[in-house]
Formats: sequence, structure tokens, C-alpha cells
Amino acid sequence: RARERRARFVGKNGACNVAHKNIREQGRFLQDVFTTLVDLKWPHTLLIFTMSFLCSWLLFGMVWWLIAFAHGDLDHSTRVQRGLGDGAAGPPVDFVPCVTSIHSFASAFLFSIEVQVTIGFGGRMVTEECPAAILVLIVQNIVGLVINAIMLGCIFMKTSQAHRRAETLIFSKHAVIALREGKLCFMLRVGDLRKSMIISATIRMQVVKKTTSMEGEVVPLNQIDIQMENPVGGNSIFLVSPLIIYHVIDKNSPLYDISPMNLHHHEDLEIIVILEGVVETTGITTQARTSYLADEILWGQRFVPIVAEEDGQYSVDYSKFGNTVKVPTPSCTARQLEEDKSIMDNMPFSPR
Repeated sequence: RARERRARFVGKNGACNVAHKNIREQGRFLQDVFTTLVDLKWPHTLLIFTMSFLCSWLLFGMVWWLIAFAHGDLDHSTRVQRGLGDGAAGPPVDFVPCVTSIHSFASAFLFSIEVQVTIGFGGRMVTEECPAAILVLIVQNIVGLVINAIMLGCIFMKTSQAHRRAETLIFSKHAVIALREGKLCFMLRVGDLRKSMIISATIRMQVVKKTTSMEGEVVPLNQIDIQMENPVGGNSIFLVSPLIIYHVIDKNSPLYDISPMNLHHHEDLEIIVILEGVVETTGITTQARTSYLADEILWGQRFVPIVAEEDGQYSVDYSKFGNTVKVPTPSCTARQLEEDKSIMDNMPFSPR
């Protein structure tokens, strides 16, 4: 009976399929508020951005209204608006308000907005009559600058996050296993759609599978590093055009005992590929990830060439980026191929 397909550890788009539950120390997220804001989704960020300004305007609007109420500005403004003038029982003729033209909470709220965003329509202004009003003016300006700086930095970081650049780093949909230089190799293709390069690009690969130790301990996601090879040498790659990255399946490889049969029916594994580098235009480090399950690994196939020389320059045909062709490949493990030399002698290779 066909086995149920295992859940991915890393999605094809690079997203990690891990759900964090029952986190009891939620306060740790508040200790790094800026990172928490950057990690939020855009609707939540915009909601916090809007509410932070509205709450500060309302708070200081209430403070300005209380200052005007305590100083008697509202009574004087009401009498003047109604045309009653300054009677004996009212404020003196030379009465100077703390803030001019404030006669209700709405006007105090409008003045709060004008102070914090430095609009200054000219209808309302702080006088030198009340030292408390001058102090509140200074505090509100400082608070407004802090909110502006935090939200501006948060939005800038969200729009320039490194994973945005990773959207144009592509991997082949399938990986292949075929012979290269007489050895079985696991191969995949990676490319960059932009002309701006990824500097100091490195690539590494891990096999993730469920294992059981000698003591009976079950490790559901055991991560095993495997050595990658590429045309440049080492892990560093010059990603100016699509490259075929390959891993030689030798005795040190976790794929040493995998054959076409147990690859698709018995081996519960996932191969994760991670590409890291520095974006040339911004200097920000970016990372692109993908993974291959057993049914996404094609045995006995090879990637078709997509780079050709045309009119004095090299042309890349991305329509064939993931295309493969069948090639003669032994249906045995790398261990069997290494131990039985006669297998290679019977392979129908064409002469070079």
C-alpha cells in the first residue's frame, strides 16, 4: 500500500513548516519590540501605525483640553463666542489664554494634531501665559518624533527585508540522480533572475529524516550535512548564470544505500538546499531555501543545457530551466556500483 506523504520541513518556496505552540514566556517578544513589529504582517503593522498616532493625538488632546479648562480658557472663549463680553463676574479684560482659540475638546484635538505633525494652520498657538502648556508642547513634540522614527524604521525594514531578494533566486522543481564521471551524483539547478549579482554566494545541503539511535531514541527531524560540489569548487559559487550543483554519492553520503526502489517507496527523507549571499545593490545578506522529497527526485535523468552563445554573448533560456532528459543510469545503490565494477562496463555510453 502506498505510504502517506510526509509533511515538508521546508516548503518549495523556502518557508519553514514549523508551528510554535504553548509558548509560555510571551513576554520575551516584548523585550525586542522593534523586531516584533518588523515580523508582524502588513495589516497588523498598519493598524499599529494608525493607532499609535490616533492614541497619542487623543491623549495630548485631552491634556490640552484639561489645561484650557483649568486655566479658564473655555469659559472665556464661550463668552466671547456668544457676544457676552467681559462682565464683572467673568474673566478680566486683559485675559490671556494658555492656547488661543480653544473652546471645546474638538478644537483641543485639532491643536494636538497640529502640534505633533507640525502643520501649524495659524489659528491656534501656545502663549507664554502657562509654563505647563509649554512643557506639554515640548513633551508632545518629543513623543511625536519617537513614534515617527520607530514607525519609519519599521516600514523601511519591512520593505527592504532580505527574503524579498530571494524571490528571484530560483531552484529547479525536481532534483535528479545520474552518473557524472563514473559516480552517482545528486544534482539540482539554481539560478538568479536579476542582473545584479549575489556576492560571496554559498550553498549547502542537508538531509532531514526520521532516525532511531542505538539506544532507541527517536529523532523525528535529524539534520545531516552533506558535501556539495559545484563547477567553481568548494561551497562558494559565481552565480552569474544558472549552475548545476551536485553532490557525489560516496561512502560518506547519507544517500549511499539508496536505490530507485527504496527512494520512492521506503526512504522517508527530505533534502534541504540553502543558498546564502550578499545582495550587491544593498549589502544585505539574503537566504533562499527549497527542499526535495523522495518523489521529487528523478532517477536516471539529467538537466538539459540552457546556456548558449549568441551574437557574441551568452544567452540563457529559462523556459528550459527545469527540463530533464533520460540518460543511462544503473538501477542500484552507490555502494553496489562501487563494489561491482562490472556494472559500469555494461553501461551503453556513447564515445566522447
